Amino acid sequence: MKYDVIVIGSGPGGYISAIRAAQLGKKVAIIEKYSTLGGTCLNVGCIPSKALLDSSHHYYDAVHHFEEHGISVEKPTYDFSKMIARKASVVEQTTGGIKYLMDKNNITVFEGLGSFEDATHVKITKSDGSTEIIEGIHVIIATGSKPASLPFINIDKERIITSTEALKLQEVPKHLLVIGGGVIGLELGSVYKRLGAQVTVIEYAPTITPTMDKDVSKELTKVLKKQGMKFNLNHAVTAVERNGEEIKITATNKKGEEVNFTGDYCLVSVGRKAYTQGLDLEKAGIKVNERGQIEVNDHLQTNIANIFAIGDVVRGAMLAHKAEEEGVVVAEYLAGQKPHIDYNLIPGIVYTWPEVASVGKTELELKDAGKDIKTGKFSMRALGRSRASGDIDGFVKVIADKHTDEVLGVHIVGARAADLIMEMAVAMEFRASAEDIARICHGHPTYAEAVKEAAKAAWDGKPLNA
Repeated sequence: MKYDVIVIGSGPGGYISAIRAAQLGKKVAIIEKYSTLGGTCLNVGCIPSKALLDSSHHYYDAVHHFEEHGISVEKPTYDFSKMIARKASVVEQTTGGIKYLMDKNNITVFEGLGSFEDATHVKITKSDGSTEIIEGIHVIIATGSKPASLPFINIDKERIITSTEALKLQEVPKHLLVIGGGVIGLELGSVYKRLGAQVTVIEYAPTITPTMDKDVSKELTKVLKKQGMKFNLNHAVTAVERNGEEIKITATNKKGEEVNFTGDYCLVSVGRKAYTQGLDLEKAGIKVNERGQIEVNDHLQTNIANIFAIGDVVRGAMLAHKAEEEGVVVAEYLAGQKPHIDYNLIPGIVYTWPEVASVGKTELELKDAGKDIKTGKFSMRALGRSRASGDIDGFVKVIADKHTDEVLGVHIVGARAADLIMEMAVAMEFRASAEDIARICHGHPTYAEAVKEAAKAAWDGKPLNA
């Protein structure tokens, strides 16, 4: 069989690139080694984690916030197995939706492990051991990433686990030890903290979410501490040992002192790494860098002209929406169009509560680049909408060029930050100034008013409600 485009991997990058290529008239095949489509994001990442985050958030609200709203209920309880079952149902519906989209767009789906025979031929090894070879004019590699670890940690997938296992535990941990204070560790830590677990985060860097704006990291630390999470920053983990149901972590703090932590589960969330296992890249002559990522140019083209790579398997942030946009860019490029993607305007989001969202540069990045900047900050506490809902933690921070007033970065901690950030991503795409945002009429009462007020604070230093 010969196709215009073969896509290896059906995660957000893969299935979106397949759909866009099909929409543009290409004959497309997609190869997925698992029995369900959707990759890490839909099966063991974004979607199931958000399902559990929402379920645990409802429970937490019932326990801690219903009374202040005048809602009296008997002491709430939860059925963890039902939460897991609901999560599985959400995943099933979502992955089923991808299968529907493949059929709708006449995309041929192959189940099996895709590997290169040469630059234009891909072998599919099926679960029964049989193989099939298909030919493609172009190939898009979208095989994503896998959880990373530390070389001395033995992940047994029972008590010492990654995010994959954390999403399908049979019980709520008594004390969850989290190695890594990034997005995954904080989100899954939040799930189990809300359900009654002790959660201790051990982070090598001096802040959690170390790549985000320092004001954001500081505020999120304060809020999560208030919710009961414990943080041990500047701690380098040196050993993780299991003795029956007990996990012992040994770490060294910044003073050089040895510190021990014990719990019944350990979540290793130290990032993710590009996944190229089994692709036989060398048969096609494809180059990878020292981090194991596939090397690509500005068109996401590898050193082999007809082969492209997108998403977590290439450089850049490992985000589902980044992979999707790259998938669209490649499909349109193959169709002779002139697409673009601005990597500076890909939002980063943490789905704790309150949520965290950022777009553009951090204050430190801009200062290090020698930019002359001004900032405006507005507290969520000052909003009528926040007081009405009780979601008063957080702020919006707008950073603008001191001379041109162009918005260069926006950082939000607060209710619905994940949705609020998109207003600023759009504004920054069109190079809006802080004054532009400040002069746009925002509905009242809304959380989005905080964006307007922070923009005004950056523009003229005079927010109206602070």
